[in-house]
Amino acid sequence: MVSSAEALRAQEPAVDPGEAPAAPRQPVSIENAVEDRAIAERLDDILSSTGWFENATVEVREGVVFLDGAAGSQDHRRWAGELAANTEGTVAVVNRIEVRADLRSTFGRAGEESTRLYGQAVQAWPLVLLALVIALATFLVAALIGRFSRGFLSTRISSPLLRSVVVRAITIPVFLLGIYFVLRVAGLTSLAVTVLGGTGLIGIVIGFAFRDIAENFLASLLLSIRNPFRSGDLIDVAGHVGIVQNLNTRSTVLLTLDGNHVQIPNAMVFKSIIKNYSSIPSRRAEFLVGIGYDSSTAKAQALISEVLREHPAVLETPEPLVLVDQLGAATVDLKVQYWFDSATYSPAKINSALLRLSKNALLSGGIELPDPAREVVFPQGVPFYRRDRPAEKSPASTKQKKSPPVDDQAVTIGEGNLQSETREAAERPRGEIPESSENLLKG
Repeated sequence: MVSSAEALRAQEPAVDPGEAPAAPRQPVSIENAVEDRAIAERLDDILSSTGWFENATVEVREGVVFLDGAAGSQDHRRWAGELAANTEGTVAVVNRIEVRADLRSTFGRAGEESTRLYGQAVQAWPLVLLALVIALATFLVAALIGRFSRGFLSTRISSPLLRSVVVRAITIPVFLLGIYFVLRVAGLTSLAVTVLGGTGLIGIVIGFAFRDIAENFLASLLLSIRNPFRSGDLIDVAGHVGIVQNLNTRSTVLLTLDGNHVQIPNAMVFKSIIKNYSSIPSRRAEFLVGIGYDSSTAKAQALISEVLREHPAVLETPEPLVLVDQLGAATVDLKVQYWFDSATYSPAKINSALLRLSKNALLSGGIELPDPAREVVFPQGVPFYRRDRPAEKSPASTKQKKSPPVDDQAVTIGEGNLQSETREAAERPRGEIPESSENLLKG
């Protein structure tokens, strides 16, 4: 006598283990009342008849089907779950069937996945071609807009860095719009919206991460707009004195008077006090001269004024001054102020020449130049007596003072030609300027 399970297997078609399983197209029906036991028996018979599963067990409680056992592939496991879900009377399915690690099935799944990807690629290549065309068109349009903007702004914005920033601000939105269309064509609409919406957030994150770099970049932008100095100017900034060589997006490069390159971050340059010695041709310098209390102050002023008037490096306008600065412990201090052409002459060399000439003029005019550290004044003098013979004048008092040597040259060999160090440094070989590929300064 044939059992009901065997009759069921005889009626069902044979299943080839190599074929991919397919879910039942029609719901599995059970005659009469649908009970948990009937559902379990029916599913157990079908799973056993396929031969795909090991130790397959089916348990049904209140319409919830619990599947246990092992399957040869993920497709077989999925098939069993869909079969249980389509069975009449099933409320829910808990699929606990495990998949065995089978090398043959793994390679089979890899081949099936490759075939599926190849089919999708064949279907998607027109969209890929369209996306490439849109990307190329976007690049060309952005390049044309950038070239037109650069030519339009070349006469309106003098700063090359600001002009570059404005051109990028115009072309980047065009490029982002092209990326948006490319993602839309690829079917990634949500990703396209995310890219456009996250651009601002990414900018904020990058700004915090590279705060110092962004600060120097903004400082270079402002310096290139305001132009507090030009290439070749002699400036004093952040405690460094040098000739401006280069201004890039990170730093300002100075050539110091001793021949060294100094790079100062633009943020520090922008925040510091800048002295530009080349912005105005004329420049004032001063020095102090101390004379004795017994000497004529007016005569000393006249002698120094004569030296200033006769020297070729001293400007007539503004007028040079010789002022009484203070009454010291042993000297009357005179402050000498004069103006000169800073683009032509060196302040250190002119000071040397004027101090030398003033010293000679004062000594020749009988003006004492005492040393405050050693000068001791006795208003009534210091008499000296000997007991064995009458007092006589000291030999030192009868010795005549030697006249100072004649030294009335405007410039000596030691003072060079009074030429400005800026010009001398510019004439020296500069070597390789750091980061000299770009210069955001005028001149």
